[in-house]
Amino acid sequence: MEDIEAVALLQDPVRRRLYEFVVGRGREVGRNEAAEAAGVGRTLAAFHLDKLVDGGLLEAGSRRLSGRSGPGAGRPAKVYRRSAGERAVSLPARDYRTVAGVLAEAAERAGLDEEVREAARREGVALAAGAPCGDLDGLAAVLEERGYEPVREDTEHADDAEHAQDAERVGGGGGAVLRMRNCPFHAVAERFPPLVCGMNLALLEGLVEGADGVRVRMDPRPGWCCVVAEPSKNNED
Repeated sequence: MEDIEAVALLQDPVRRRLYEFVVGRGREVGRNEAAEAAGVGRTLAAFHLDKLVDGGLLEAGSRRLSGRSGPGAGRPAKVYRRSAGERAVSLPARDYRTVAGVLAEAAERAGLDEEVREAARREGVALAAGAPCGDLDGLAAVLEERGYEPVREDTEHADDAEHAQDAERVGGGGGAVLRMRNCPFHAVAERFPPLVCGMNLALLEGLVEGADGVRVRMDPRPGWCCVVAEPSKNNED
């Protein structure tokens, strides 16, 4: 399906609520859970969820939601998760992904990692000039606009992947670590991980440069952005 047709699927308000709920959970979601969140019946939710799968916006699978296996565990249920594919709409079409890949390959071959990081750091400083990034809330607001999908994670569960997947969107709760559910540079990062992840870290370092309350560091996790932000030790003291 063409990107513009896929995105058009989200014009339906119920379908959009279901999509945003599945994406926001950051894990596989069953039909009953999605239907309850969207305020619709299970049959209607299943219809719209499958439309989103057909359009390439979601992926479907099956598993036992009870967590049990063997006799008496029940039949596997259909579950949904965000599609790994990316969608972009522009009229006429633009092919920024190709030029980004070409430039990344050229930079990697020429050994320009440090130059790329310095350019990214300067860009981060420029982005922060009009937006305060001195605390996690301020940084999250900027990252949200850039497509990172930041979520808070409680430090008591910082190493618990299941808890991280269930984290609330920034704005609710008092977590102490900021993780990004989406990497805006995912397509290029898959081909050139050291170069692009280093650039990404430098960009965020530029965003918080001069801010005593926040620091950023590398902390790769499958399916998430490679960088996390947290209160700085100076701020805690």
